[in-house]
Amino acid sequence: MFNIKIWIKDKYKKIVNSIAFYPAIIAFAFLVLSYLSISFDFSETGQHLKSQLEWLKLKDASTARSIISTVTAGIISLTVFSFSMVMIVLNQTASQMSNRILNELIGSRYQQVVLGFYVGTIVYLLFLLSSIRDVDSGLQIPVLSTYLLILFTVIDVFLFIYFLHYITQAVKYEVIIRRIYRDTKNVLENSCTVKLQQPDTPAFESNFFVNTNLSGVYEGFDKDAIISICRENKCSLYFLHTPGTFILKGLPVAKVSEDLPDEVCEKIQSSVYVNESESISENFFYGFRQLTEVAIKALSPGINDPATAIESLRSLFRLFEYRICNFPESNIYIKEENVKIISKELTFGKIFSDTVLPIWDYGKNDRMIQNELHNLLLQLNDIIHIAEVSKLLLEVVETKTSK
Repeated sequence: MFNIKIWIKDKYKKIVNSIAFYPAIIAFAFLVLSYLSISFDFSETGQHLKSQLEWLKLKDASTARSIISTVTAGIISLTVFSFSMVMIVLNQTASQMSNRILNELIGSRYQQVVLGFYVGTIVYLLFLLSSIRDVDSGLQIPVLSTYLLILFTVIDVFLFIYFLHYITQAVKYEVIIRRIYRDTKNVLENSCTVKLQQPDTPAFESNFFVNTNLSGVYEGFDKDAIISICRENKCSLYFLHTPGTFILKGLPVAKVSEDLPDEVCEKIQSSVYVNESESISENFFYGFRQLTEVAIKALSPGINDPATAIESLRSLFRLFEYRICNFPESNIYIKEENVKIISKELTFGKIFSDTVLPIWDYGKNDRMIQNELHNLLLQLNDIIHIAEVSKLLLEVVETKTSK
């Protein structure tokens, strides 16, 4: 069954995260502004204003065309160069860090606004150029709009100067790592709101399952929709997979306490988030994994940058610090209707093993990694005592002392 809410959410994410989203909106705004400014230029109020201010007059239409043509060439050059800079940065990031973090750069609102201002200025000046007619009277030339274009051009130049600074800063590894950390931490704070770990609830006995209707990455479910379905049908649900698990089409995604008709199963299917690609906003573990990928890529022989790997490790352990004391809500009980919704969540030990151990396997022979990991593990071990942390700490100590 088609779920309009999930469809709208999916399309909204794709549109908003597109590099063309803000440029398109800003370009349209400039188109409207050009129409309004030219209309004002040719209105009685505009002509009266130009007649009162001698310095606003242009002698003939060719002067206005020359100004606009010069600005057109300059702004197009700035736009092409800026787009080229963005592509170079994206290519460098993909080759030296991970192509899965490109969305972190593409989604940068600032560079989208700058590119949108460039494109909007081009739209404005082309519309303005088409409105100029060969007339003898300077009052019939859109002087006000032309001077407004000059103001936009000056703003474009300053935006370009700052854009050069911004794009050179954005490609720095520590900036990208901090951005991933910040996004992951925000999702963690919204997802892990329980201070005490909820007890593991055993799955109820049932042979009725709901299967996925497409292949993809399971990233959770629409809580309100699932609660409504369970209330209406007096049933309980047990989700079989942790967020971030890839599921093939036709395989079970949830166990149901009661046999349900096909139309109800379709409602459940449409309320489960199974996406073609992962995102930090839906699954905070994807942010952990991105930091791990950055660290491993930095330790590869072709790059050999342990400092970047250490920066990723520090961000991971800062996230661990929060996750240790905060837990996701995995059990939803509706006592008056005897309804349970149980979801599987990654334990801290699993998150730790899946993110830190690959980095250690790849960089255990690097002394900088050994020293940093030893220091971080000692501090983490003071906060929480679990087998995964203690075991790795012992291995790090043995590796350091054996050399």
